[in-house]
Amino acid sequence: MNHDITSPAGATDVVSTDAVYGAPCWVSLTSRDLQGTEEFYSAVLGWEWRPMRLGDRFRVALANGRPVAGIAAVAGMWQMAVAWTPYFAVRSADEAAARVQERGGTAAVGPISLPPGRAALLADRDGATFGVWEGALFSDWPTWRRAQLAFIRLHTRDAFDAAIFYGEVFDWASGGPGGCEVHYEGDEVVLRSQGDVVARIESGALGSAPDPRIRPHWQVHFTVTDVAACARAAEEMGGTVLALGPEEAVLADNEGARFTVTSRREH
Repeated sequence: MNHDITSPAGATDVVSTDAVYGAPCWVSLTSRDLQGTEEFYSAVLGWEWRPMRLGDRFRVALANGRPVAGIAAVAGMWQMAVAWTPYFAVRSADEAAARVQERGGTAAVGPISLPPGRAALLADRDGATFGVWEGALFSDWPTWRRAQLAFIRLHTRDAFDAAIFYGEVFDWASGGPGGCEVHYEGDEVVLRSQGDVVARIESGALGSAPDPRIRPHWQVHFTVTDVAACARAAEEMGGTVLALGPEEAVLADNEGARFTVTSRREH
C-alpha cells in the first residue's frame, strides 16, 4: 500500500489495483520510533526517505531512487504490533474484508478511506497478518515490481489450506484479466502475476501433518548485494541476526520487526 502517489519527474501513468488484482502491491512497516527506524534501515539497507502526504509519522523508503516500502510510526498510537506487512491489490477493500471474515479470518483495522483509496489490515484464519489496498498505486509502481526489491513468503501450518483461503479472498486462479495464477512446485504454492513469481506459501514437506509449532506469518524479503554486510550492520544498529546463511539472513530490526535479506531474485 502506498498512500502517496506523488511521482518522480517524468512519470505520468498511475496504475490501479484493478490491473493487478490479487497480487502483492506494497509492503509497509509499522514502527514506534520514526527516526530510529530511518537510521536503522539507512545503515542496513542503504535506504533514503521522502515524506508522505499522510503526515509527519509516515515515510516512503527509496533504494537507488526507487520506492521500496512504506513506514508508519503509529504502533504505539494505534496499539499495533511492530511488524512488516504485505498489502494485496483488490477491487474493493470492503468486499475483501467481508470475504476474509466469512472464511474465518479477522479484520483488525478498517476498511478505512485513505485517499486515493481504501485499506484494511486483516489476518487469515491461522493468524497471519496482511493488508489490502483498493485504488491508485504510485505512478512508478511497475518499476518497483520489475525491480523485485521486495518479495513475500507465507510461513504457515498448511500451505494448501492457506492457498484455498487466499484464493477465495483474492480470486486467484479464476482466469480473469489481471488475475493471479497459482502453481504447485515441490512443497510450495507459488503465486504468479503477469508471468512473474510474486509470492510463495510454504509449510513443510508435501503430505506432512501441519506443524503446530509454526507461528503463521508473512515474511518480507529484500534483495541486497551483500547479505553478510547487512547482518553486521543490523547488529551494530541494535538489531538481531536470527539466522545467517551465504545467500540469505533473517534479521530483526531495533524494534523487533523481522525481515529477510537475500541475494537471490525470484523468477
